Amino acid sequence: MENINEYIESGILELYVLGQLSPEEKLQVEEMAAKHTAVKAEIKDIERSMELFAEEHAVEPSEYLRSKILGSLVTNLGDDRIFTKAHTRTEEIFEDDEREADNIVTMPPRQITFFKYAFAACLTLLVISVYGLVTMYNKLQDTNTQLTAMQLDKQKIANEASFKDKELDIYRDTVYRVLRLKGTAKAPTAAMTLAWNTINKKIILDMKSMKLPGHDKQHQYQLWALVGGKPVDLGVFDAGNSIDTSGMKEMKAIAVADAFAVTIEPMGGSVNPTITEMVVSGASK
Repeated sequence: MENINEYIESGILELYVLGQLSPEEKLQVEEMAAKHTAVKAEIKDIERSMELFAEEHAVEPSEYLRSKILGSLVTNLGDDRIFTKAHTRTEEIFEDDEREADNIVTMPPRQITFFKYAFAACLTLLVISVYGLVTMYNKLQDTNTQLTAMQLDKQKIANEASFKDKELDIYRDTVYRVLRLKGTAKAPTAAMTLAWNTINKKIILDMKSMKLPGHDKQHQYQLWALVGGKPVDLGVFDAGNSIDTSGMKEMKAIAVADAFAVTIEPMGGSVNPTITEMVVSGASK
């Protein structure tokens, strides 16, 4: 109902009654009047108001002016050229009778055009404001993305620094025995460093410095300890692009070991090492 009231108060119905609408706008008003009785009733009220206004301010022409006009119309009804001259003469009569013309009251025009321009200006400002808000939002999103990237870089640097500190602590701590395993005939260029804590028996692998041959996704590296001639499983790990390369990796602890070795085994590890797949090995002393 509020939309109908806004439509009625927009001024378009007055323009319709005055005949100042385009054919498309006129058709729209007629469709609205057919759908809504309030619009139809408002049109009738506007027509009635204009008729009352015209009747109230009507000026009765003088008898002389009436006779002149009617006489010219009757005399020149059949001759367009004469009618044109008579029409010009009629205009002269109107000009001569300025006193009567001065008594005619003209109905003040409605300010519909002003409201149309005002509405267009408001709509333009609204579009500009929305565009500004969208632009500001996009810039804010870009700023947030940059801040997130900076925070990730900062966290990465902090993690690397923490790793370096931990690595240095291990290498400086006398309770750790640093062992360097060398490549075998299968992988002559392979190498790996591990630290063995002689107190709590922990085994730490240096994932950053290791150089091991690649393997497919169905296999993993497996660390072994040789104790009294028997292999003991110390766990599996990945290298290359895996998450294990983020720093130091802790393996299973062991109290006594004569040597260490790494083999390539099926995913999850094996019960016994595959000797032909040994890539690095080294004594514990």
